[in-house]
Amino acid sequence: MNPSPTMTEMIRALTRRDARYRAGAYEFVLEALDFAMLRLGKHRRRGTDRHLTVDELLDGIRSFAVTQYGPLGRLVLESMGIFSTADLGEIVFNLVDAGLLNKQDTDSKEAFARGFSFHQAFDVDALVALE
Repeated sequence: MNPSPTMTEMIRALTRRDARYRAGAYEFVLEALDFAMLRLGKHRRRGTDRHLTVDELLDGIRSFAVTQYGPLGRLVLESMGIFSTADLGEIVFNLVDAGLLNKQDTDSKEAFARGFSFHQAFDVDALVALE
């Protein structure tokens, strides 16, 4: 994804405000969101609900990471500062606070914290998928 200069500057501002995550982490989450929306048929179609549940987004993020990075998914995410689904929630809510994503009243960081195990998703499942 080649973000526009405005997007790039907004992401730079996020990394200055919350130094736990690199710019690539925000770009990855935005790309994974597009990937998940396409898979669910919610991308750029008028009259459809374009909001994803936390579970839908986390599933899309996991699938996107495995598709992009294979068995190195966990290591690549960790290099960007993402060590758990709780980190993904922090990133999503930072994007919401910056006005780059929307949320519904039912969305919460806590729901992200109850997501999948990185070890299971990227070390175990990704290796099984290669067999």
